[in-house]
Amino acid sequence: MKPGEGIDEERGAGQKPWQEGPTDLRLVPLAGVAWAAAAWAVGATGQWTAAGVGVCLAGALILLVRGQVRRRGGPGGGRGAAVPGATPGWRLRATAWAGVLLCAAAGAASAGLHAADLRRGPVPELAREYARARLEVVVTSDPRLTRPKVRGNAMAPVSIVLDGEVTRVERSDGSVHRTRTPVLLIVPSGEGREEWLRLLPSTRLRVGARLAPPLRPGESFAAVLKTDGAGPPRIVGPPSALQRTAGDLRAGLREATEKLDPDARALLPGLVVGDTSRVGPELRAAFEATDLTHLLAVSGSNLTVVLLLLIGRPGRAQQVERGGLAPRIGLSLRVTALAGGGLTLAFVVVCRPDPSVLRAAACGLVALLAIGTGRRRSLIPALAAAVLVLVLYDPWLARSYGFLLSVLATGALLTIAPRWSEALRRRGVPGRAAEALGAALAAQAVCAPVVTVFAARVSLVAVPANLFAELAVAPATVCGFAALALAAVWMPAAEGLAWVAGWPAGWLARVARTGAALPGAELAWPGGWWGGLALALLTALVVLGARRLPYRGVAGALVAGVLLLVVVRPAPLARWVTGWPPPGWVFAMCQVGQGDATVLAAGGDSAVVVDAGPDPVPVDRCLRELGVRRVPLVVLTHFHADHVAGLPGVLRGRAVGAIQTTGLEEPPGQAAFVRRTAAAAGVPLIRAGPGERRRIGTLEWRVLWPWGGAGGGDAFGSAVEGPNDASVTLLVRTGGGLSLLLLGDLEPPAQRALLGVHPGLGPVDVLKVAHHGSAHQDPGLMRAVRPRLALVSAGRDNPYGHPSPRTLEALGAGGAWVLRTDRDGAVAVVGAGRGLVAVPGGG
Repeated sequence: MKPGEGIDEERGAGQKPWQEGPTDLRLVPLAGVAWAAAAWAVGATGQWTAAGVGVCLAGALILLVRGQVRRRGGPGGGRGAAVPGATPGWRLRATAWAGVLLCAAAGAASAGLHAADLRRGPVPELAREYARARLEVVVTSDPRLTRPKVRGNAMAPVSIVLDGEVTRVERSDGSVHRTRTPVLLIVPSGEGREEWLRLLPSTRLRVGARLAPPLRPGESFAAVLKTDGAGPPRIVGPPSALQRTAGDLRAGLREATEKLDPDARALLPGLVVGDTSRVGPELRAAFEATDLTHLLAVSGSNLTVVLLLLIGRPGRAQQVERGGLAPRIGLSLRVTALAGGGLTLAFVVVCRPDPSVLRAAACGLVALLAIGTGRRRSLIPALAAAVLVLVLYDPWLARSYGFLLSVLATGALLTIAPRWSEALRRRGVPGRAAEALGAALAAQAVCAPVVTVFAARVSLVAVPANLFAELAVAPATVCGFAALALAAVWMPAAEGLAWVAGWPAGWLARVARTGAALPGAELAWPGGWWGGLALALLTALVVLGARRLPYRGVAGALVAGVLLLVVVRPAPLARWVTGWPPPGWVFAMCQVGQGDATVLAAGGDSAVVVDAGPDPVPVDRCLRELGVRRVPLVVLTHFHADHVAGLPGVLRGRAVGAIQTTGLEEPPGQAAFVRRTAAAAGVPLIRAGPGERRRIGTLEWRVLWPWGGAGGGDAFGSAVEGPNDASVTLLVRTGGGLSLLLLGDLEPPAQRALLGVHPGLGPVDVLKVAHHGSAHQDPGLMRAVRPRLALVSAGRDNPYGHPSPRTLEALGAGGAWVLRTDRDGAVAVVGAGRGLVAVPGGG
């Protein structure tokens, strides 16, 4: 609905509709300078901050005094004296500049005072000394789990992280100090994990910990506390009654969603109250790839949906026939406004008064103003005022990407989106569709450059993904909030509403997973502020060009068609444009970073996959590009994370027959991960046997190692000193006569033992070089196999120096053509014998 339509109906057909004036932008520079000053001051020293505040205050005082002097006619002059330059316009400009300087001083002063809390007291001193101490800590946030990451060949342990405030410090010499210092508490995940995860804000703990300074300057805490051991927390003070009530409500929602499908069970608490504890890394990665992460955290849109239910669509609040539930239950306009404020307060309490929640509430209140009045002229001042108040209240928000994205998205929805929606309507797009498309395009246009700064990528599916997701956000949010309220009094009804909400929540997960699975879902883009600036300039040029382009409808359709082809990348078209994958490929080495993932064509759309790399996303994308839909067998050469952590990506959306592993289950944590992943997918686990032969179609192979018998000891004897030496080693032959030797990560002792067990091992066409081309290779094995093509899988700029120049020189001296994924990208092999061709895929 256009502004003023409802008022026109109320006044009558013969009256001229109400028109808004120009947008009031006076508060925008005040909020902007306070934001910039706070962002600068939280990382500056106290002396520079004090100097900056002093300069701003002095400048504002000078401007105000000069304005007063000129208004009164100058020193010694009467009120009626004419003073050159003492015009009302000059006084207004002077006052405006004085206001700008005062807001800058306020932002810098607030940030300086907050930053000073991080530099005084015993905690920063102990952190600089990396000392141990016993401390009392008040929890100020919900506990959260760190995301699992692969570091080298190991999976970094998952830890529990929570924000806190140290109130008492007991040093090792027995001295005791009282303080109030923000800290970040890190707890190893182990025994007592569930007790830590159930902690509520305002709980008081006593912990023993080693202190360390923050890794980066400008953090909002003074020290990192790494607790001693992983036992349950020692609670010395319970949470407040308000936090217990809010915690009980959130726990009730989690219980009500317990029987839902996994994706809906994970998403619904996050959508309603920001509880993302059940969201796994795969689902989170899918939401990140489609720019839907705002649905995984507390957002102003959540509150807006509930307020829309109460008040109705924009502008209706001023009409005689008001919309929403409020008039139907007899609430006056004033009581409705109070009810909206009460809902906002309840939203903050239940979702916890964290900075992100306060940010969401502020943006939701701006939306409430839009809903209640339909006047866009007052919305930008309201947004600027909200930004000003939040930055002064919590200056750390000035450096928060989330805060910047929230403000940009809200501003775009208030200013750009209505104009673009109106332009779409003029071109024949239906009203509701034009509103949704205009909003999605506006939000993406202003937010994508900021996302690029820290993510170094651009999502090409963000706009359609947000459009499809919008269909489900409102029903999932409304039913989820209703389930939250009912869970405290009637759990069966709450479970029923949660079941209803589970359908749209599951739809959101399917949208994210489907969009992220598309081959061209993301486009790599330079990161950092220069990359963001380049994308912003490109977006501005596209918008300006679209306005001046003749035949915009035809051009828009062509651009949309090209973008669709880029995102979907039909295999025949992609092969024709890029030459990848080459027709008739028989073997491929995927580019998965610092890890291994190779593919053996088994006919049609099936293939045998050997290792899965360190990340599910790149191996899944590689298999999709290769057209692999069926995997009769996955071979995991050993259990190091850079070979097995990507297993969920291989299993995603494919029929997998079995997973074969080595017999040495080390490291045990990663072996357990493989067992859990296989069990969840219903795929059987089998163990590779020495000398085992297998055949699938025209593809056949033999397990050369680990081996039992003379020459090499038993399968885990003296030649096997760790997981690398237990790697399943395969000698593969294809129907076309191509021979391949896949060595896993065998170290030199196991390589020598392998040659001793198989003295007749002769030349091969293709060698998958062991251990990412490290310097630890057995020269005798290299001379025996004399590969024509040597392939090395290594990550760009890896810290291990892989592949080793010495190894590359030795392979080249033996007549091998060497390709490496860190420089050549993915590699596919075609043909055999003299017709052997290796095709780099780039990327």
